[in-house]
Amino acid sequence: MSFFKKLFNTPKPKETKEDSSDFQNLPIDQIFVKNFIKNSGKFLYCTTLQEVSLNLKNIIQENSWDTIICNESDLLKLIKTINVKTTSKLNGELPFFVSCEHLIAENGSILFSSNQLKELKISELSDNFIVYATTSQLVNTKGESLTGIKTRYQGNIPNNISAIKNYNPNSKEDDFMSYGNTNAKNLYLLLFEDL
Repeated sequence: MSFFKKLFNTPKPKETKEDSSDFQNLPIDQIFVKNFIKNSGKFLYCTTLQEVSLNLKNIIQENSWDTIICNESDLLKLIKTINVKTTSKLNGELPFFVSCEHLIAENGSILFSSNQLKELKISELSDNFIVYATTSQLVNTKGESLTGIKTRYQGNIPNNISAIKNYNPNSKEDDFMSYGNTNAKNLYLLLFEDL
C-alpha cells in the first residue's frame, strides 16, 4: 500500500442507530418530520382545511401578528375566516404566509421558487414564515425535487429556486461557505394530508 493510500484511507465511521436501515425504512413523511423537527421547525399536521385555518389563526394569535403577507389566491381563501389584515407586498418586516414547491425528506428542507418568492432572495424576506404544504409535495431527495419542478413546469422552469433547512434564525451557521448568507427562518409548517 502506498504512503498516500495509508494517509488518506481512513476507516468509515460506524452508523448511528438513527442513520441505520431502520430510519431508511420509515415512510417518507416520517423521515421528513424527523429531519424538519431536528432543524428546529414547528410542525402542524392537518387533515381538513378547517384545521388548517384554525392552526393558522392560532399561530397568528400566539405571535400577536395583525398583518401578514400573502400573495397567493388559494391561500387567501384560507385566511378569509381569520381576523388578520393581508398585504401582497413582499418585505422583510411582516410574517409571510406562502406555499412551496416541495418538502425534501433527506434533510427536512422546504424548496421554494420564484412562483412563491418572486425575484427576492429568502434572506431578504421576513424571519417569520408560515408555509402551507400538502403530503403530495413530499420527495425523498433534492434531486427528485428538481426533477419534479422540471416535469411540472416543462418549458417554463421557474428561476430563483432555493430552500430553507434551518428553522432557527438565531443559530450560528457552521458552514463557512454560507457565511453572511443564511436562509434560517422561524418557520411554521401547516402540512395538509391530501393523499
